[in-house]
Amino acid sequence: MDVPAVAPIGKACACVVDARGRLLVFHHPGDRGMQLVKGTIEPGESPEEAVRRELLEESGLRFDGPLQPLGTLLRHCDAGHEGNDHTHEQLWHLFLMRIDAPLPERFEHTAHGSPEEDGLVFAFRWLTPQEPLDGFTLPYRQTIERVWQALGRK
Repeated sequence: MDVPAVAPIGKACACVVDARGRLLVFHHPGDRGMQLVKGTIEPGESPEEAVRRELLEESGLRFDGPLQPLGTLLRHCDAGHEGNDHTHEQLWHLFLMRIDAPLPERFEHTAHGSPEEDGLVFAFRWLTPQEPLDGFTLPYRQTIERVWQALGRK
């Protein structure tokens, strides 16, 4: 008997870069690792709408500028890993967002909008192309490499 194919869960990932060419990353206390802003695309929402919403919910930053699509990334998620309760596929929609306004070197934001993350405090900082990607899982490392390539850094 064939098992029906399940469509991957759509995710939107914000690749925020400052005027110095650094990438905004944060420590996720629930997953105990480094991440980029990312979240589920809600029903009726476009990936572009979702990435702006997720950035606001997870970092407190509002971005109204142009989005530069960096393509998609298919990720397999096992149950019991990073808070997943079942095995599934995710389709990440990656967007480069260039912010010229000065932002703090480090800042914290209390996440809202998601039952799993409401109230978690995310500690943000800027990542340079020279830094090792220790603490990032494979899909985040792949995404970061794509950002550096788009910026002509690697």
